Amino acid sequence: MFDLSGRTALVTGAGQNAGAGIARALAAQGAAVAVNDLVPERAEAVSKEITAGGGTAVPIAFDVTDLAAVRDGVGRARAEFDRHIDILVHNAGIPADFGQGQFRTLDPSRWRAPVEINLFGAMNCLSTVIDEMCDAGWGRIVQISSGSARTGSDQGLSLYGAAKSGVEGFIRHVSQEVAPFGVTANTLALGLQTNAAGEHTAAIAARIPTRRLGTPEDVGAAAVYLASPEASWMTGQTLNLNGGSVTT
Repeated sequence: MFDLSGRTALVTGAGQNAGAGIARALAAQGAAVAVNDLVPERAEAVSKEITAGGGTAVPIAFDVTDLAAVRDGVGRARAEFDRHIDILVHNAGIPADFGQGQFRTLDPSRWRAPVEINLFGAMNCLSTVIDEMCDAGWGRIVQISSGSARTGSDQGLSLYGAAKSGVEGFIRHVSQEVAPFGVTANTLALGLQTNAAGEHTAAIAARIPTRRLGTPEDVGAAAVYLASPEASWMTGQTLNLNGGSVTT
C-alpha cells in the first residue's frame, strides 16, 4: 500500500521541520522529490539526506510568492525527472515576518506577508502544476494548514489564522473543480510541532491528550496517505493532525 513509485512530488518549504519530514516520507515510498526551500542550502541538505538513503531527490530553491520563480523551479524539476509533477505538497507558510502580535498593534505594512506565502504561494504553485495533473488523469494536492485557521486564540495569530483560513477555503473549491479529472485536493491542519524546546513547550505538550507535540514523521506519514493511490476517494477535506488537542 501507499506505493508512490513512478510519481514525482514537489514539496515546498521542505528544507526543515515538517516539510523535510514530508519530503523524506514521500521519497521513502518511492516518489522522486523536488525539495523546495527559500534557502538553497537547506534544500540541498535535505535532498542529499534523501539520496544518501537510497531515494531520489533534487534541490529546487525558489520563493513561492514569486510566480515567475515558481514556474522556473517547476520547469527545472520537470527537466530533472523527465516528467511532470504528480504530487504537490504546499508546506511553505512561515514568512520572515510572521506577523505575530495583537492585531490592533500591527502596522499595516506587516499584514501582507502571511497571506502572500500561504494563500498566493499556494495559488502560484497549484496553477503551475494543475493542468498537467488533469491532462494525465491523476494528481494529488496536499495543503498544509493549522488549527489556527478554525480556532481563535489570544496569542497574536490573527494574520496567520486568516491566511490559513483563506487557503483552506481555496483548496475546498479547487477540489470540486478537479475531482472529475482524477485529481484530489486536501488539507492537513497541524497542531503544535516539535520545532521549539524548553519548559514552555513541555508545559504545552502536557496539555495535549497524547502528551507530546507533533513530529516531522507524523506529518510525513499523513501526507503519504493523502498522496497515495489509496486516497483516491478522499478529497475536499481538512484533516486535523494535532494529537487530539482539538477534536471534530
